[in-house]
Amino acid sequence: MPKLKQTQAQEPSTKARSARAPIDLEALLEGDPKAFEQLVQQESTRLYRVIYRIVNDHHEAESVLQETFLQAYKRFHTFRRESKVTTWLYAIGINLARASLRKSRRYDTLSDEDIERLQPGFSRGMHTGNYEAWNPHKMAERSERKRLVHEAIRKLPPDYRLVVTLRDIEELSTAEVAHILNISDGAVRVRLHRARQALRSLLDRYFRS
Repeated sequence: MPKLKQTQAQEPSTKARSARAPIDLEALLEGDPKAFEQLVQQESTRLYRVIYRIVNDHHEAESVLQETFLQAYKRFHTFRRESKVTTWLYAIGINLARASLRKSRRYDTLSDEDIERLQPGFSRGMHTGNYEAWNPHKMAERSERKRLVHEAIRKLPPDYRLVVTLRDIEELSTAEVAHILNISDGAVRVRLHRARQALRSLLDRYFRS
């Protein structure tokens, strides 16, 4: 396996991301070192962010990221082409990050009961408040708002935090998120909706006009 470089890289520019050359899948699956190095270079930054949002520790996120690429390199023969290779890679990384979190028991998050409490109230089948469609990523345009939003996201239970990260922050499709998490598209939508409502309740006092 090619030696992995330091992977906590700087965020590439939009132009650089859009100019990325496609990875030669056949070469990658045959163990071509150059194709694997290209995968590492292109996906490390975003995958690191996803892993960090699960484990909430930079050193552990780096360790899990390295292990993710190691496991992927060893398991390319198991890739069945049922999804993008990057989706398959993210599933490995997320499963390793979840295992790390369970092992370390770094839980400082809201409970499922808290999420229920933060949902909008109903009366006669109607919302008791004015709850329009709300996307946490759009609320994070300024640095202070961004800090508040990401602090609130870190408080969500891991499953909710992960859906928001993949769908709203990393902007993966619902189908991709469902495949990575091994749940249905409908479950992704429900979990995402509930997470957004919880975040809105947590952040409303900061962003209320």
